[in-house]
Amino acid sequence: MRRSLYLFLVLVRLYFATVPSYIHPDEHFQGPEIITGAIFGWPSYKTWEFTSEHPIRSTFPIWLIYGPPLTLLKWISEGVGYEVSPMAVFYVLRILMFTLSFVLEDWALHELLPVKRERVTALMLVASSYVTWTFQMHSFSNSIETLIVLWCLVLMRRMQDDSEHTQFRLCVALAFLGVLGVFNRITFPAFLVPAAVELLPQLKVKPWRAPAILLAGGLTALVAVAMDTEHYTGKQLRFRELFSTAVITPWNNMAYNLDSANLAQHGLHPFWQHFVANLPQLTGPALPLLIFSSRKNMLFWSGITGVAILSCFRHQEPRFLLPAVPLVLSSIDLPKRLSRIWIYVWLAFNVLAAIIFGAYHQAGVIPVQTWIAQQPGVSQVLWWKTYSPPRWLLGTRNAYVNTTDLMGMTGPSMIKQLSDAAECGGDEHITLLVAPSSATFLDAYSGQAAQDQNIKFERLLQQRQHIGLDDLDFGDDGVWPTLKRVIGRRGLTVWRVSREC
Repeated sequence: MRRSLYLFLVLVRLYFATVPSYIHPDEHFQGPEIITGAIFGWPSYKTWEFTSEHPIRSTFPIWLIYGPPLTLLKWISEGVGYEVSPMAVFYVLRILMFTLSFVLEDWALHELLPVKRERVTALMLVASSYVTWTFQMHSFSNSIETLIVLWCLVLMRRMQDDSEHTQFRLCVALAFLGVLGVFNRITFPAFLVPAAVELLPQLKVKPWRAPAILLAGGLTALVAVAMDTEHYTGKQLRFRELFSTAVITPWNNMAYNLDSANLAQHGLHPFWQHFVANLPQLTGPALPLLIFSSRKNMLFWSGITGVAILSCFRHQEPRFLLPAVPLVLSSIDLPKRLSRIWIYVWLAFNVLAAIIFGAYHQAGVIPVQTWIAQQPGVSQVLWWKTYSPPRWLLGTRNAYVNTTDLMGMTGPSMIKQLSDAAECGGDEHITLLVAPSSATFLDAYSGQAAQDQNIKFERLLQQRQHIGLDDLDFGDDGVWPTLKRVIGRRGLTVWRVSREC
């Protein structure tokens, strides 16, 4: 029964991996946007993390993780004479993340939990979590960070269990994963502090472990720095110019995040945001059990310590805590009383959250962008009140379509910019506006009210499977009117906009 349930949850994980939902721009702009341009030659859009004077994102983990499967896809497609489409790349990346999660995450939990009862409970909880179904199935740097954290803990456990041998292979593997984790996300070491403290006495018993780790880590870091330096400067890294030309992205990232003025541009949060809001959002009914019915083991303290250290940074998003989710869920003991009721509540919470985040939240962005890529004559597309669209999904069309992200711009400012961009008709230079169907501001520009306007709106497409949770405005409109507007008028609409000349 348990095995059948586990296999069912694996299929659920696979289903959400293949749903073209869209959770956060980080999934596309800090991975696929870079790698697809390099491998397939598609025009790519690089965010400020890659274009600033001191870039803060490394290409080392991007090439290491996404490069091999996409290069293989290119070789196979060229061999059979098939032109790779952006959606083919999209699904390859999603299947890759599903495979990595299903194999590496579950395997790591098997090793970290030797007691069968605890292992079965942990695997079921992690496999039934909406975080595993949705966030972990996407090509987030946070999803990769989760896997690296788990396997560093596994290697540390193996080293602790065998104190009689130096274990050079484990030292090299741990050093490699450690450097990979740091270049992927600088927050990565926060989740390893308790395990590292326990491992330190072992280094004294076997003194050759420390030099092996430092040497392997140094060589890996040197390769990563060389790749970043060549990517950002166009020059190969030379030892005599190491300190003058080297691009060390983790250092740049740390320097950027230690400046509160920089973090203020992305939004500042109180220090308790992770514990009071973000962690409950990710764990739901498991949070009370984490407090009152959990084993205070290494997994527990690794997760809690990581959350506490990340709370020291003023910018705090829920996805930053992805590595903590399997750690804390694996330390929970199910209640002996009312356990069946708790399981029902747990399943209801995760099914509802998976539908929202895995099937509806910003889910219209990818289908609409794919539709735009197939439309001839489109020269300008303005996106309003949506997440930034992944430009790489346009493929080669990205060179001819000017994409503008208006973000949450006010309605009048949006109309002014739209008026400046709109053409006087014709099918050669078409201007499109993509906006949520719940944007009531646009009602004045459709139907009879549009006759008195200088610009003309023509609806071309409406993707109903789309809800923008960022459009919730309970303070001004009230709870029920807001939900009625956002959910009742769910969808993403594409308008053709033209000026009367």
